[in-house]
Amino acid sequence: MERRASVRRFDASRKIPHGTLMEILGAASLAPSWKNSQTARYYAAESAEAFERVRQCLGPRNAQNVEGASVLIVTAFEKNVAGFDKEGRPDNELGNGWGIYDSGIGNSFVLLKAAELGADSLVMGIRDAEALRAAAGIPESQEVLAVIALGYRITDPSRPPRKPLEEIIRIF
Repeated sequence: MERRASVRRFDASRKIPHGTLMEILGAASLAPSWKNSQTARYYAAESAEAFERVRQCLGPRNAQNVEGASVLIVTAFEKNVAGFDKEGRPDNELGNGWGIYDSGIGNSFVLLKAAELGADSLVMGIRDAEALRAAAGIPESQEVLAVIALGYRITDPSRPPRKPLEEIIRIF
């Protein structure tokens, strides 16, 4: 966990092997989810052509930040499943918030597995969801969430300071 950082300068000469990518993505399947609904979905742009299609869906700064990365992973989730009962009614006030929550846990597993295997990552939320839907073939039944870049760092990024524990934790 302490090695993982948001990398914005990737080494284009080093590519993540397909087997390593599958191991990283496989970690997401181990993440917990609402009533074991497993609604998170991952679309990996591994070829140069697919990578470029997804890169074009990012804002200009993020498109620049992913240069040299090996893979871009579009994350999504099946809507109206996690957080809903069998009749399709929300189980509580969060509704599809549970799909987002579960996907966030799965994304964390992806980031941590990548770091464990020596790869680096960048999670991005500034993107064009509808363009990503078209580029990756994501059905309307799914909500597009984030894009994760995977690759190998050129330099060690500086880690911004973290808030003190007393500010973020309250034991009662």
